[in-house]
Amino acid sequence: MGWGAPPMKTGCNRLRLALAALAAAVACAGVAGAAEQNRKTKTYRWVDKDGVVHFGDHIPSEYASADRQILNEYGVPVGGQDIALTAEERAAQKEAAKRAEEERQQALLAARRDQILLDTYLSVEEIEALRDRRLELLDTQIKVTENYLAGLREILGKLQAEAAGFKPYSDDPQAPSIDERLAGELANTMDSIMLYEKNLADTRKRKHEVVDRFSADIDRFRTLKTAVAEEQ
Repeated sequence: MGWGAPPMKTGCNRLRLALAALAAAVACAGVAGAAEQNRKTKTYRWVDKDGVVHFGDHIPSEYASADRQILNEYGVPVGGQDIALTAEERAAQKEAAKRAEEERQQALLAARRDQILLDTYLSVEEIEALRDRRLELLDTQIKVTENYLAGLREILGKLQAEAAGFKPYSDDPQAPSIDERLAGELANTMDSIMLYEKNLADTRKRKHEVVDRFSADIDRFRTLKTAVAEEQ
């Protein structure tokens, strides 16, 4: 019995040492896992269009082109604008750049139109005079087309009256079939009427567009002249 006590004590010490080593290993694994998780989970910081600072684990697509930073677990920035963008962010950034370019082109065109107005006209009366000449030409074209259509409709009426005694326009079962000449004249006249009706509608539409465009030019010219006078 005296010889058995020391081995038992040595065994207990070894067990305690093993448990301590296991606990240390578990603790290290936990720390390592937490560190790995921190590395995988990124916190972003970005500023919206109103200058408000936001934080989150992802950046909304509408702010894909905004300034951003990556923060570590202590809130210290560790990355900036060179952060790799997601596919969604790249698409949003591309769309934002496209809209910005379109707006830039529109602004350039507007500036050129303004300069042309100022370089072309000296007064509102000049713009109105040009507008009236354009409208006069369109009114003449409309009148000519209306007269031509009236003549075509008169011809069509006569042709339809002539065709009324022939099949398929007559209800008489004994009526003869319409001859090719008359059928061709009917078809050609109706086609011409449809064509000139379309031309008439297009010309009337163009007249309204001319009125609207000159009205906008006159308003803009007045605004530009007022601004120039105020600068002087």
